[in-house]
Amino acid sequence: MSDKVQIFDTTLRDGEQVPGCKLVTEEKIIIAKKLEKLGVDVIEAGFPISSPGDFNSVVEISKAVTEPTICALTRAVEKDIDCAGEALKYAKRGRIHTGLATSEMHREYKLRMTAEQVIEKTTMCVSHAKKYVEDVEFYAEDAGRTDNEYLAKVCQAAINAGATVLNIPDTTGYCMPDQYGEKIKYLLENVNGIHKATISTHCHNDLGLATANSIYGAINGARQIECTINGIGERAGNTALEEVVMIMKQQNHLDLHTDINTKLLNETSKLVSEMMQMPVQPNKAIVGDNAFAHSSGIHQDGVIKHRENYEIINPADVGVDHSAIILTARSGRAAVAYRAKLLGYEPTKNELNNIYDEFLIVADTLKEVDDELLLKLLKA
Repeated sequence: MSDKVQIFDTTLRDGEQVPGCKLVTEEKIIIAKKLEKLGVDVIEAGFPISSPGDFNSVVEISKAVTEPTICALTRAVEKDIDCAGEALKYAKRGRIHTGLATSEMHREYKLRMTAEQVIEKTTMCVSHAKKYVEDVEFYAEDAGRTDNEYLAKVCQAAINAGATVLNIPDTTGYCMPDQYGEKIKYLLENVNGIHKATISTHCHNDLGLATANSIYGAINGARQIECTINGIGERAGNTALEEVVMIMKQQNHLDLHTDINTKLLNETSKLVSEMMQMPVQPNKAIVGDNAFAHSSGIHQDGVIKHRENYEIINPADVGVDHSAIILTARSGRAAVAYRAKLLGYEPTKNELNNIYDEFLIVADTLKEVDDELLLKLLKA
């Protein structure tokens, strides 16, 4: 089994379902081109049947982007699939992503279908999509809450009909990492011919476990992770692309890797945040403003002496210029001396002691001491 994990980016489809994050086609093309430079393997460009705008976006992204596979979402409905096939006609590599719900709850309360009818529908939608593209991804919505034995039967029907990718979504963010990993493992062991296809994770973050579940899925054999920039998505969001990519990069013992150019993560994050008007929380892993910022004196001293004391990621690896030493009332002498040196001052030990006493008085009244204030203290 290959140790490369494909990155399926659904920022422009699942990510755009966040209220207030609607993009026009021209904006989607800008983000799609950035995703191409980032190195994603698949771009889910939209849900063509949902609106003329989404249809047009899939068409135009297919024309504008060369390297990634362009994917279009559908329901298990023939007219949806026909629409997606038409939208993808300009794609260099097109994929139709079709499927339906499989959990007992969704079958009873949403689909109003029997277990047998869902399997029949699975065969229909995959077979119909194969008329348009060779690369067909089947999603088993709410797979996280679907009984594994039944889920295997659905996946078997999809494989038999020609599915090249099996998406096993934790649609409601319900699973624990060990449960989700076991689900992937079970399918690999109980669906005939599944090794001819790629198993994909698609995890939501309702319990804050999307990243962990995706990684456990990959550890147990999934070779595609569906994710979004900054983890945006419906409700609590999707798996964050930057998180799973950096976990695989940093945790060498997993023997997993991607083709993502991690040095572009920070600028891609900022582009998506700006265009979708979705601020990134400061303490967000990898791309938050505080991800490489230190204000505690103990941490500052440790980072100044040796960055890896408190940073397991080199900021440059994700496109951040440097770590930030933030001066607050919690900062120590080492941090003040460090920032002073950046401003061209190297006070003696006695001078530093005097400056530090004054610094603490100022810092106790402010959230942060900036360079302008520090300069005044240094010149006093």
